[in-house]
Amino acid sequence: MSDNLSLKAFVVLMKSTKSVQEKVKEDISAHGMRISDFTVLEALYHKGRQTIRQISEAVLINTGSITYVIDKLETKGLLERMNCKEDRRVVYIQITEEGKQLMDEIFPEHQQVIENIFSSITDDEKEMLVNVLKKVGQK
Repeated sequence: MSDNLSLKAFVVLMKSTKSVQEKVKEDISAHGMRISDFTVLEALYHKGRQTIRQISEAVLINTGSITYVIDKLETKGLLERMNCKEDRRVVYIQITEEGKQLMDEIFPEHQQVIENIFSSITDDEKEMLVNVLKKVGQK
């Protein structure tokens, strides 16, 4: 019986993940952005200056692909590279003022979309969901 329940939990998790991803993609696309562009900007917007490796780990995009995304965003003037004075091998990426203004404009709307997705569950249920998903992710 628990095997069937595990399978059911897996299917429900996958379907809900797909549904959430579609809503988020729709929201981000409405702002003329791709998910990868938005997630990189969002990481820099909230965490400040980061190395490419830190960004890659934060947004779960491999370092090869992240370089392409960073190049595109740099060309658009939304972020910039800065060499580390202490270690020439390290390059920091930071959001520009133009990138910050863009995120100031679109992030509150994005946050509202996320709030709407989770509006049917209580705060206690959200905390429980976070804890359960952490357990599943650590397995």
